[in-house]
Amino acid sequence: MPRFTMARPKADFPSAEAIRALADDEGRLALRVTPGARIEAIELGNNAVVVKVRAKPQDGKANDAVIGLLARALDLAPSRLTLLRGETGRDKLVRIS
Repeated sequence: MPRFTMARPKADFPSAEAIRALADDEGRLALRVTPGARIEAIELGNNAVVVKVRAKPQDGKANDAVIGLLARALDLAPSRLTLLRGETGRDKLVRIS
């Protein structure tokens, strides 16, 4: 008997312009991250971008997932994003270059 799996829903993103509007004059963007989430999503919060990723916070996997998801939402290469602060916390600061 074949085994069927449900397709994962695609990540939900606000527009790249709306995300960039929350960055400061130096291109720094405040993030609030939820690792181990059921869905991957990016939402706009009060002066911060809320990022939900499925990856668990082990060995930097959640950070890599956050950078990858944010890069997709901004239509940039992940190398254009730099994690400045918050490597081990939920509140992060990323520079867009």
